[in-house]
Amino acid sequence: MRVRIGIGETSREIELDVPDADVLIAEIEEAFVEGKAILWFTDVGERRIGIPVQRIAYVEVEPEQRVSVGFTPS
Repeated sequence: MRVRIGIGETSREIELDVPDADVLIAEIEEAFVEGKAILWFTDVGERRIGIPVQRIAYVEVEPEQRVSVGFTPS
């Protein structure tokens, strides 16, 4: 799944491809509760990204695209 994380006070977004968005959301919520300074993510391509927790403005989860094969009734 594709996840976009907006960073406050910048026009930049971080895009990650993750196998399970629910796990990522739980990690972000836990980081806020525990008061962590930086949250590290690893996407499916093994890219590592560190984001200051207090700068996270939003998290957007893109729904999985389902591919239809064949004809569908209208």
